[in-house]
Amino acid sequence: MPGHPDEPHRGDISSRLNWLRAGVLGANDGIVSVAAIVVGVAGVTTDTGPLLTAGMAGLVGGAVSMALGEYVSVSSQSDSQRALIEKERRELAEQPEEELAELAGIYQAKGLSPDTARQVAKELTDHDALAAHLSAELRLDEDEVVSPWHAAFASALSFLIGAVLPLLTILLPPPAFRVPATFIAVLLALAATGSLGAYIGGGSKTRAAVRVVVGGALALAATFIIGRLLGASGIA
Repeated sequence: MPGHPDEPHRGDISSRLNWLRAGVLGANDGIVSVAAIVVGVAGVTTDTGPLLTAGMAGLVGGAVSMALGEYVSVSSQSDSQRALIEKERRELAEQPEEELAELAGIYQAKGLSPDTARQVAKELTDHDALAAHLSAELRLDEDEVVSPWHAAFASALSFLIGAVLPLLTILLPPPAFRVPATFIAVLLALAATGSLGAYIGGGSKTRAAVRVVVGGALALAATFIIGRLLGASGIA
């Protein structure tokens, strides 16, 4: 099929971009969530034991929470999509002529003449009636219904990848440098994920990077100050 060499024509390109964007956002959540936890604890103590315990708890708990939330959300979406697909399959079996007329009407509404719309509808129906109706009526593809398990795994994995960075940067340097090193590493990582997310979505990389860096910096500063205050008060 001819086309511009620099222009994607694959039907699943939007789905792939959405998955990639979700992965970037999941990694961003992992970075901020775990960084905020360990920096808050570091406001009280920079000992390795408490930092490792808090960081691992945030990493595992966050990954499980992300996976569960994604599984529930995508399960609802895929159940709805499958119900619509089965409804369309049933209508095609029980009312083929009505469905053909409906499909022709859709193409006529897009600007085709009645005869041309009818011919297009008939040829598409002869080729793959279900696919033709799902695409024209519902903008669905039977092969692209998202698996809840795949979505849950991808969400947990992206969160874990992001969470590893602040966990390592709070544990590996000498105690005196742990908090500054974590701040620097996290803010640089957030700038990168923000820019990447904007690149995928076609937005401004600078604005996106600034937004996530400012938000991340505020989160880290807030939890560190709270940790400091709790440590100074003797509560923690």
